Amino acid sequence: MDLLDEYRRANFFFESGDPLGASRLLEPIVEAEPQNTAVRQLLARAYFNSAQLAGAEAQLRTLIEHDPSDHYAHHVLGRTLERAGRIREALPHLRLAAAMKRHPDYDEAVRRAEEWLGKSEHA
Repeated sequence: MDLLDEYRRANFFFESGDPLGASRLLEPIVEAEPQNTAVRQLLARAYFNSAQLAGAEAQLRTLIEHDPSDHYAHHVLGRTLERAGRIREALPHLRLAAAMKRHPDYDEAVRRAEEWLGKSEHA
């Protein structure tokens, strides 16, 4: 198996709207090259987009363990936890990502999580 060709194929699947197909192609690549952060990040995104939230969380936590300053991994982990209904766990990751890099999507995610938590505490 040519890993680069498989990665390109997986990226094509992902970009074509087939994150499940992409994840199936990426899993053996991550197994073969566990330190390849680009492949692991794409796998995390494929898991997220195909609602495989436990898989996304595991990949993102590995990325953060490898590089705690990866703002994108913190943001997507926060979004993954948010999507799983774990808003209280998501908020620190969302805030950290927003503090590390100014981006409208990051700010919106923080606002949404804080608003949801505020509403849930008053319910």
